[in-house]
Amino acid sequence: MKTIALVLATLALAPLAALAKAPSADEVLASAKARASAEKKAIFVHFGASWCGWCKKLDAFLDRPDIKPVFEKYFIPVKLVVQENEKNKALENPGADALLKKLGGPDGLPYSAFLDARGEMIVNSKREGANIGYPGQPNEVDWFLQMMKKAAPSISQDDLKIIETALRKPSKT
Repeated sequence: MKTIALVLATLALAPLAALAKAPSADEVLASAKARASAEKKAIFVHFGASWCGWCKKLDAFLDRPDIKPVFEKYFIPVKLVVQENEKNKALENPGADALLKKLGGPDGLPYSAFLDARGEMIVNSKREGANIGYPGQPNEVDWFLQMMKKAAPSISQDDLKIIETALRKPSKT
């Protein structure tokens, strides 16, 4: 009897799981704008996909215990999923492709931009017309640091140095 109840409960919940979708880009951005306004911070939005190795590297970088608190001191980080393959299409945030285009992409992934609390672009990851993606090369690190300074003029030199050191000397993980 318990098995039948479990099967029926599973079948009843299956349609709900099918309806679970990624939140829209508008919903995610609305929440980020409210937080950015309340906390007086800029928004860091980055676009990625599950198949993108550089996107995973950026996600891992932003989650590092030495980077996350520094980054979140000045920015509201937002990740939006775009350009997924058919198998992972449900991971995409509806409307994220349109936002990506509005912010100057697509020009490879990851693609990022810093926005003000109103959602207006301050600067994007295009340097001299090309997307830097994950800032792994010296000139890309330079541009990423410039982006951060432009988006958060009050960022301390010590905090910038933490980010710069981590990008120029990546950990062996």
